[in-house]
Amino acid sequence: MGTVAVACVAWSVFHKKPTPPAKPQPVAVTVATVTAQDFPVSITALGAAQAWTSDTILSQVSGILLSVDFVEGTSVKAGQLLAQVDPAPYQAALTQAQGTLARDQALLAGARIDLARYATLVRQDSIAKQTFADEEALVKQDEGVVLLDEGVVATARINLNWCRITSPIDGRVGVRLLDPGNYVTTSGTTSSTSGITGSTTGPIGIVVVNQIEPIAVVFSVPQGDYQRLAEVSGGFRKPLATLAVSQDTGASLGTGQLSIADNRVDPTTGTVKMKARFENAGELLLPGQFINVRLTLQTLPNAITIPTAAVNVGPNGPFAFVVGADQTVSMQPVKVGATEGTTVVITSGLTPGQTVVTDGQMTLTAGSTVKVSAPAAAPVAPTPVTAPTQPAQPVQPAPPVAPPQPAQAAK
Repeated sequence: MGTVAVACVAWSVFHKKPTPPAKPQPVAVTVATVTAQDFPVSITALGAAQAWTSDTILSQVSGILLSVDFVEGTSVKAGQLLAQVDPAPYQAALTQAQGTLARDQALLAGARIDLARYATLVRQDSIAKQTFADEEALVKQDEGVVLLDEGVVATARINLNWCRITSPIDGRVGVRLLDPGNYVTTSGTTSSTSGITGSTTGPIGIVVVNQIEPIAVVFSVPQGDYQRLAEVSGGFRKPLATLAVSQDTGASLGTGQLSIADNRVDPTTGTVKMKARFENAGELLLPGQFINVRLTLQTLPNAITIPTAAVNVGPNGPFAFVVGADQTVSMQPVKVGATEGTTVVITSGLTPGQTVVTDGQMTLTAGSTVKVSAPAAAPVAPTPVTAPTQPAQPVQPAPPVAPPQPAQAAK
């Protein structure tokens, strides 16, 4: 009887049904919806703002700086008074030149009267023809002296006018570089005993005027992007909308137009310098400011887009985990196109409306069951850069100023 009991126990032990394996738990993932939308293809670059025109104001005459007539950091208009040099020496020089001119004009008038009288006498054969010829030569000589005096007067008047130093452009003045009382020269050298410049002597201007409305943004693009920009702009004959973005906050600093490209490729970097014009009405850009620049080359209509986080790279290339109706995933090979920010264009492999995994892929394999921990989100296409509402007008450069003429001594 005991033997039978032992046999029954042994049979139950060795013929026990195996326990089925535990069903794997679903993997928590975050997903996104495959979307068809218009997708702008852009170029981004690091740029810097610079004044559209920058003028260092120097004195064109030498003398004591009497006054500085601008408020630092404010806007000025072309022709506005900025500073004044002591005009007394130049007023005296003008008065002297005018007196010399008046004297020589009187001598010329007397010589012409004598010439007219000699002409009558020579016709009457009352004087020698040589006397008449000498008087003609004297008149021509006096005419030359008067012409020389008129030049000296004009030079003295120009020098006197240059004692008033005005702004050649509309713009904003910076911190003044000289205080009243300094001696300025035409070469820009100063002899200073107080104020900003201390006791140093060297070339220096009075102030720098920067034109910031409009303002320029300079940046460089790789030579390959240069070719693309040239194609879409018709050789830069068609302006391209350019967006300036703050490096600190990512906020837009305004939209301008790119129409200027350098005429060479920098052989050390393989890049081409570009220059865009921004109206800068709100003065959000200042010379020397570093910014990010974005240009839209084209817009792809109805492009298939997903978040860049949904793209995985395997031995056979890029793929995405697609979530099926039964909450299992499959590995779908894809071809990747343009990328902008956190969104990528898929040229083949996916269709709109599908759901792809964007987070939690590390533990997934084909056939894994997933549990969506966040609702599906659609990828957001970047905003295309659009041209300003008002077309940019070309800036007319200020006319060149003639250099001062050296004064000639009166005879």
